[in-house]
Amino acid sequence: MPQRTAAPRSNCAVGVRASVLPAQLPDDPAVLKALLLAQQRAFETQLAAQTAAQFEMLRLEQEAAIKTREAELQKVFHTREVELQKAFDAREAELQKGFEARILELYEQLRLARRRMFGPSSESHAGQGWLFDEAEALAASASASEAGDTATLPLSATEPSGQTPVDAGKKKARGKRKPLPIELPRIDVVHDVPEAERTCACGTPMVEIGQDVSEQLDIVPMQVRVLRHIKKRYGCPKGDQAPVTARTPAQVLPKSNASNDLLAMLLVTKYVDGLPLARFEYVLARAGVLVPRQTLARWVIGTARALQPIANLMRDVLLGHDVIHMDETPVQVLKEPGRAATSKSQMWVQRGGPPGKPVILFEYDPSRAQTVPLRLLEGWKGHLIADGLESYGAIAFTEGVTRLGCWVHARRRFVDATKVLPEGKRGRAHEALALIGKLYAIEKEARELDDAERLARRQSRSRAVIEELRRWLDQVLPTVPPTSVLGGALGYLHRQWPRLTRYLERGDLPIDNNPAENAIRPFVVGRKAWLFSDTQAGARASALIYSLLETAKANNVEPYLWLRHVLRALPTATTVEHFEALLPWNLKAEQLITA
Repeated sequence: MPQRTAAPRSNCAVGVRASVLPAQLPDDPAVLKALLLAQQRAFETQLAAQTAAQFEMLRLEQEAAIKTREAELQKVFHTREVELQKAFDAREAELQKGFEARILELYEQLRLARRRMFGPSSESHAGQGWLFDEAEALAASASASEAGDTATLPLSATEPSGQTPVDAGKKKARGKRKPLPIELPRIDVVHDVPEAERTCACGTPMVEIGQDVSEQLDIVPMQVRVLRHIKKRYGCPKGDQAPVTARTPAQVLPKSNASNDLLAMLLVTKYVDGLPLARFEYVLARAGVLVPRQTLARWVIGTARALQPIANLMRDVLLGHDVIHMDETPVQVLKEPGRAATSKSQMWVQRGGPPGKPVILFEYDPSRAQTVPLRLLEGWKGHLIADGLESYGAIAFTEGVTRLGCWVHARRRFVDATKVLPEGKRGRAHEALALIGKLYAIEKEARELDDAERLARRQSRSRAVIEELRRWLDQVLPTVPPTSVLGGALGYLHRQWPRLTRYLERGDLPIDNNPAENAIRPFVVGRKAWLFSDTQAGARASALIYSLLETAKANNVEPYLWLRHVLRALPTATTVEHFEALLPWNLKAEQLITA
């Protein structure tokens, strides 16, 4: 309220006028006193009336000010109430939208989990079964065609929806049986006609005019035997010099009673066939040989140390090429310093190498941090293909390193988005899969081309599909909740876009990280059997042995024959040339089949 200024006080303050006194005042004191008293009473009466009038005026002014202020406050309160109501309604709508999005997210997760647990593992229901199903569908279809099968292919991503192959639903035709490998040893089992049946009805003895040969696959169970090394010793009958003793072949583990061939079988059985050491212990026990699994573990670790030079040469070959794939998977190591037994460590895999010399390297590390790729690729420059894991973020900023994305990972998220849809319903995820399918169709056609021709094909055809997919993404992304399965797929595609499109820059760059996923799969399958490593030394030994055996397999070399040859020659190898001669791509098949 406005402040009022107080009026100055005096005898005639507040505007009160006293009654007029006579011009001649009486001299009598009593009369004068009575006159003064009357004057005083008149003044007081006038003052009281004036004060009451002023108080009434002030009251009216204050009431008016209060009403005005009340009206102003009422208006402010109403405005504020409207604003709060709008904010409350907006917040309630936002929460309701969030609740609905969360319910949809949980529903999609539940549906996806049920589909993964109980549904088919193939992606053929998405209409693109010829594409990579966890990086293997193309290889599987190629194997089927090589075997002579005439199985029908599922609906291609380039075919319109609803169209089915002509022979869909028909029983697969049975193809011709593949011949048995020519390199396998043959044992002739001759079946002759009894002599009594070799006389013709006319009495003339029959003569041999030919033979029918059929081959049957046979197998000899693993034979456990003991090699007795007998070292001849010679001495002079006269005793003029010290006796001479024959030398035995050098052994990888000279202080153990395990032969080099046994070590090769042990490593292949565990790391290729996925048989844990505990079960291999039982296999030996059935033959009456008692070898504790702790001893078997020491043999594995000792053999891995002896094979380290071979792995070092493979790493040199890997880092000498400018394209490397990387991936990682968890591994449990029970006895890690400062960590609980349930902690998860990582097994990293790298795949690369020049044409004709593929190299696969495994590396154990307790961490999944960005420092691991920096350490593994220190000093290397080139194109790194990996998934969207941020552990590869730091290496991407290293000078000379270009990071590429993986279209399989992007596609896999859209496949998940199709799985949460009601049965038979098509949605936006199918549109993305159709466009990605076109990219893979182009890559399939260009597989046999050289790098220059493949680059031209990508620039003329793949780039147009990429641009179409980008326009589709920009249109759909703002309309889908980011927490939904489809929203996650769209977000991943948007974030990884620069990395996903870099493969268009060169003809030799891969479209995805399937080579790394294929390389790490044997480790993942084996891990289901042996579950964990006991110590860090065992984990590092496993990484090294997986590296050697998977590299041998990638070079189409039989792992046991190669490893047996290497372990036989390893004790006498002393120079770099000796070790290089043992690399898988430097050995010929006839060198390996020699018993």
